[in-house]
Amino acid sequence: KNFIFFAARDGMAKCLCAALLDCSTNEVSGLLEQEVHNYQGECVTPLIVAARNGHVEVVKVLVSEFNADTEHAGCVKVENYYIQGATALWCAAGAGHLNVVKVLVHAGANVNHTTLTNSTPLRAACFDGRLDIVKYLIEHGALVNIPNKYNNSCLMIASYKGHLDIVQFLLDLGVDPNNQANCGATALLFASECGHLQVVKELLKYGARLITTVSGMTPILAAAERTRADVVEYLLLKCELTLEEQIDALELLGASFANDKDNYNLTRTFHYLQKAMLLRYSRDDPVLKPTFQPIPAYENWIECQTLEELNAIRLNENALHMESLTIRERILGIHNPEVPHPIIFRGAVFADNGRFDRCLDLWLHGLKLYQLNDLPIVKDLLRFAQIFSQMLRVGIEIDLNTVELILKAAVKELERNKGRLLTMKLDEDIQQEKEDFENNVISTLYILVIISKLLENSGEEQLLRIHRTVYELNKLKVSTRNGQTLLHLAVNPDTPVDNFHTNDVCRFPCASTTKLLIKCGADVNALDNDRNSPLHIIASYQKPIRNFLTLHSIITLLIEAGAHVDIVNNRGEIPTDTATTGITEIILRTQSKPSLKCLAARAINRHHLIYRNYVPEALISFIELHGPSADINTQCA
Repeated sequence: KNFIFFAARDGMAKCLCAALLDCSTNEVSGLLEQEVHNYQGECVTPLIVAARNGHVEVVKVLVSEFNADTEHAGCVKVENYYIQGATALWCAAGAGHLNVVKVLVHAGANVNHTTLTNSTPLRAACFDGRLDIVKYLIEHGALVNIPNKYNNSCLMIASYKGHLDIVQFLLDLGVDPNNQANCGATALLFASECGHLQVVKELLKYGARLITTVSGMTPILAAAERTRADVVEYLLLKCELTLEEQIDALELLGASFANDKDNYNLTRTFHYLQKAMLLRYSRDDPVLKPTFQPIPAYENWIECQTLEELNAIRLNENALHMESLTIRERILGIHNPEVPHPIIFRGAVFADNGRFDRCLDLWLHGLKLYQLNDLPIVKDLLRFAQIFSQMLRVGIEIDLNTVELILKAAVKELERNKGRLLTMKLDEDIQQEKEDFENNVISTLYILVIISKLLENSGEEQLLRIHRTVYELNKLKVSTRNGQTLLHLAVNPDTPVDNFHTNDVCRFPCASTTKLLIKCGADVNALDNDRNSPLHIIASYQKPIRNFLTLHSIITLLIEAGAHVDIVNNRGEIPTDTATTGITEIILRTQSKPSLKCLAARAINRHHLIYRNYVPEALISFIELHGPSADINTQCA
């Protein structure tokens, strides 16, 4: 079975053919329909992997000699996105293998077979920039106007990627350049924001218009926001824009240069802000800036109203930065998802210069905007854990109120993650959501560790608030893919720790975090996927002498909170069985005395007695803690 898959993957056509000839028809069918899962989370058949890797001879053998199903769909990863429902033809087209495409089409592959997100092989070829494949597919019946689930067309993806030859070809076929995606974006907007000036020119030649998206973006604003100065200047020259629209574009362009990680340039910032200011006063009735509520994170900055005021800050870097952040938020609005990125960048620069106070002000504002628009904050939670750890390491005082805000944001985000995982559709990237969820669980644990180190400086009212938040967190019952809860992770020496400052502060097992979680209602008898309780995990700790106090403290905390010392895991072990040293075993035995109730539950499981329908419902879960349920009890359920 494995040989067939690997032979197809590696292009071993003759070996593959010989192996399949030795099999019966039913065996061949089963082998070719097998779906192999790899470490990247992909799920592919021999035909799909051969087509994706460009092994044309293997593909010929599979479809012509053994009638492999060309419509069998798998799951592949392309540029960090999982594509579910991808056929061999889709993969070959997206990977640029024209000869494989020809073999599959000749064998009857459906040229319009869509993935779960409604992406066609033609769209995949447009994405990859393969005009030869695009032409071949269209010649053989591919429909050019099938959009994906977001109503994003082949012309849009070709424009986004900057494939001028494909854009020209599609426009010559009569594709409408003004078609809009669900968000309102057009091919012109995608080309503009990516800085593909020649594509922009071509689209305008075919009648593309400056259409506004749902979030209020136009092609020229999209280009300005991404610092695409050549595109902005061309659109200003060629398109009919109001004076206000011209001013907004120039101000946004200048403001974006001041806080762009890749294109930072204060000289260009001042140039375009000055140009915009001159336009404001180019008429007898000047176009004055609208009033805008000052934002504390931007030092309550008030925008320059005149050319004199602007000239006064020309050499003041911080003033230009704050002026620019204020301009961006005024023009784009708080609901635009592009607003927070430069805020985070500017905060990071402050952190690099030791201005942690200013960094936190900006990052908190960015976090607020992300959550206001229901956007993921997986990177932000880790970022806060890193900077808090850095501050602790260098001895800078941390305001516990700030950490409390981040903990609340983490709880809100985990709640959002759980809700999304329950309601996601098949065509959505559930793997990415699961990955984000797990990363958020780990980052939240880091925040808890940091809080546990700061609690001694908290007041009674604040302590109560934090405990209430941790209680709400425990109520969510979050866990990793292997079923480990926050309490499992807090006592687990194998819990991953980020190595950018975080590992200076967060080390596991952590007694103070364990204490905080238990005090706020964590389930001390929760079981992971291997039926290990937190007590199982800490009992297997292999450095008991070096961290004797931590080990003793955690075991004591768990047992005093009601952890059962005789819970049986999937290997039939109780915590003392998993102890790797005599020290741990001694601590466990001196701390614990199994009750008669526990002994009775273990006896029921050991002798496989039927208990369902004979004991009160409340006792069933208790009995199950002490050993995996026998099949006969499962059947009686």
